[in-house]
Amino acid sequence: MKNSTAILLTSSFILLLQTLHGVNAGFVCIGSSFRTNSSYHKNRDSLFSTLSDKVTTNGGFYNASLDGVHVLAFCRRDYERQGCIDCVEKSIRQIKTSCSNLVDSFNCDSDDRDRVSCFVRTTNHSTYRLPEFGPATLDPSPLAIDTSTKNMTLFRQEWDAMVDRALEAATVDTSTAVLKYYGAVKAEFTEFPNVYMMMQCTPDITSDECKKCLQESVTYFKNQFWGRQGGGICRPSCVFRWDLDAFYGAFANVTRVSAPPRALVPRAQAMNDKHCRVVKGGGIIAIFVVPSFINLLVFIGLIKAYSRIRKSNNRINEQQGDSGGQSMLRFDFGMILIATEDFSSVNTIGQGGFGSVYKGILPGGQEVAVKRLKKGSGQGDIEFKNEVLLLTRLQHRNLVKLFGFCNEGDEQIIVYEFVPNSSLDNFIFDEEKRLLLTWNMRFRIIEGVARGLLYLHEDSQLRIIHRDLKASNVLLDADMNPKISDFGMARLFNMDQTRAVTRKVVGTLGYMAPEYVKNRRVSAKTDVYSFGVVLLEIITGRSNKNYFESLGLPAYAWKCWVAGEAASIIDHVLSRSSTTEIMRFIHIGLLCVQENVAKRPTMNLVLQWLASDTVVIPLPTAAGFTTHLPVELHGTDASNQAQGGAGTLSLNMLTVTELSPR
Repeated sequence: MKNSTAILLTSSFILLLQTLHGVNAGFVCIGSSFRTNSSYHKNRDSLFSTLSDKVTTNGGFYNASLDGVHVLAFCRRDYERQGCIDCVEKSIRQIKTSCSNLVDSFNCDSDDRDRVSCFVRTTNHSTYRLPEFGPATLDPSPLAIDTSTKNMTLFRQEWDAMVDRALEAATVDTSTAVLKYYGAVKAEFTEFPNVYMMMQCTPDITSDECKKCLQESVTYFKNQFWGRQGGGICRPSCVFRWDLDAFYGAFANVTRVSAPPRALVPRAQAMNDKHCRVVKGGGIIAIFVVPSFINLLVFIGLIKAYSRIRKSNNRINEQQGDSGGQSMLRFDFGMILIATEDFSSVNTIGQGGFGSVYKGILPGGQEVAVKRLKKGSGQGDIEFKNEVLLLTRLQHRNLVKLFGFCNEGDEQIIVYEFVPNSSLDNFIFDEEKRLLLTWNMRFRIIEGVARGLLYLHEDSQLRIIHRDLKASNVLLDADMNPKISDFGMARLFNMDQTRAVTRKVVGTLGYMAPEYVKNRRVSAKTDVYSFGVVLLEIITGRSNKNYFESLGLPAYAWKCWVAGEAASIIDHVLSRSSTTEIMRFIHIGLLCVQENVAKRPTMNLVLQWLASDTVVIPLPTAAGFTTHLPVELHGTDASNQAQGGAGTLSLNMLTVTELSPR
């Protein structure tokens, strides 16, 4: 009797804690009550009567209201139509049964196969476009991971890395799908064959709100249920689910990826931990030696396997623990073919000297940009390795994100985030699209590019010189925020290194600094010069190549500045904007393109000038510019590597790649 009472009290206490935290299993009923057959009751039932049909015809998400009653229904993106209908109707029945006369209810459907598949929310106030993190329902797995045979430190590191990948995928606003926030990841851990994870948010909230909701769910699970073999947390604005078994539908077409290589170090540590165990009895020596020997063999096997992986990846380093950068996936070529519809010409979104860029859609629904390098190109090999190596260790809001790569056979493919508004040159040099670029928008683009370069030069764990900054390598996201792209020609510096002399010139003629073209001297000031050219292009709305007859845009802008006519180069679209502020930006641009390298500012100083109209800015000196390559580079070697055409040099597309080790 005492034991029964204790169990009852314990259960009641747990239920009380869940209620206080706004968390329960399956459904939550809160708020005031309403009378049976009242207008609220009738209006709620009226909305319920068509809810399952409405949610499927509206892409899996539906919000409706009727005289003070608000109902919202949501189905997971990969759910089939009939399954969504059945799930919503089941949730409605649960609410009518368990929350029959309560105004505020939330039901998240659960079953053994698919713990988070749909939910229904009712309130007496609108929740549309308002992020709601509570009430929440939870459904942890009843099974626990056997911690006596599993290295939980290693498991947690791999699990956290998986969370980062799923979170990044789920918080990308695809803008084309109703259920736009979604990420499903399947990974192979060191001590588990497969681990599955899914995240999704309702489409009415922002990406930042989605990320916060999912992060809170992950944190809650780790704090309350760590050690379980999976579980689901469902909130009115997001759902989070993971398991050691595939739950229905979400992972039918998701390619498995390996766990991060950093797991090798903790595994070695786990071996040492096992060696320290003391076992009583006469078999102590055997119990100590045999596991040690087995672990040694396993460890040697892991080292060999890891070496084979590195060799097959053309020595591309996929480090996670040391880099502190983005998670990296190695994509299966078959998945790339599906995502791009066999590289359909309809999906082509860009052409470059080393290949084409295609829009792709991954099985989870996420849109990506797929860069396919030309087969058999030695230059492409160098660009491919360079770009993958660098971008895995860089992460900044003004740099394009690298999702992964594929190098099977002679195929070399890089997968980036999809940036819907293409590149800056498609806007700033187009007579109609340029009308959309207000001064505030151009200001934000200039500042964003400057922040991206500052990160590369000073704030990242590496010191990187981009060497090919130009308008076509500045991508614009859905909110017109800039992202620097194309790191195939970037040069890696030591942290204490300020400049170097290269064997060959790489970049695009017109954006390359004079000292770099003439003497092959490269430094952070090389990028500063390129930034100055892009800044002047943004202000004038004209491409630098349009001014080549008069020695280029920097020289032309300098000529107008000296004559006191700098205002004449301002884009006519900006006629109603503040001329004073735009003139200050021209001033900064001219300081960036000065012939004298020592007088050019750092990107840190540029950002200070951009942000303040009270800081005293020095007067610029003569601008430098080069319209042709040095004579020694005008040979067969240079011509064959030019990107503007077969055997000819191009004013705006020249790309000569340096072949020396970086």
